[in-house]
Amino acid sequence: MSLKRIRSLIIDDDPFIHNLLRDKLQQHIPQVEVVATANSGEEGLQAIEHFKPEVIFLDVEMPDMTGFEMLQKLNAIPFQIIFITSYRHYAIKAIRFNALDYLTKPIDLGELKNAIKRCRAKLGNASENNPLKQALINLKTKNAADQTLILHTQEGSLHIQLSQIIRIEGERNYSRIYLVNQKKKIASKTLKDLEEILDDKGFFRCHKSHLINARHILAYPTRYSLMLSDQTLIPVARRKREAFRDWHDRMVDNPVKTLTQ
Repeated sequence: MSLKRIRSLIIDDDPFIHNLLRDKLQQHIPQVEVVATANSGEEGLQAIEHFKPEVIFLDVEMPDMTGFEMLQKLNAIPFQIIFITSYRHYAIKAIRFNALDYLTKPIDLGELKNAIKRCRAKLGNASENNPLKQALINLKTKNAADQTLILHTQEGSLHIQLSQIIRIEGERNYSRIYLVNQKKKIASKTLKDLEEILDDKGFFRCHKSHLINARHILAYPTRYSLMLSDQTLIPVARRKREAFRDWHDRMVDNPVKTLTQ
């Protein structure tokens, strides 16, 4: 029985890597079809939209943006990610992005074959084995994203669009609100107050000190932590884990059945 073909995309600023990787795949893993190549993060974004790959081979360091920055620009990630880079020190960050694999240059054929083997297994059971995709799918709370939160801060009254809030961290009688573009505001409300206000608007208190926005969940590096879009690792309290899973199932179109171990 022939294996199902896998559509792949290579995103790297080095044309030599394009040719090398394409040749290795054609000669040794012909079931992986290279549907396109891209020389930059911006070209990669366009190619992803146009070609709809099932797996991407993504360089970390590119002139216009890093591979990590490119991923953050996507609203959804319906594909597997294999990072390719000359720098080993990015491995931990790649793991946090729930990358399928992390290959260092020069690319070893055995490691490439193992990565594709894992990719095939993931694609065969995508609903349970792709938490990054599940975390970024369309939320049922889309309408709430356009709502505005009015808060009293050190700068006076502020109107903050809910979609701009990544997370809120409580500190006694006030809260730190972390927004997109690395902005931060301090509000004179407790985390409990904000939890009650935002309860039905796509926010969840996953820990006694943390309130998170479902729209900004990137990955589940462990059973008891979340990676948000600002690349902050937030703990999920042990007693909150089941409640979080139930809440997340209601928030997304395709429920997450399990968290990563």
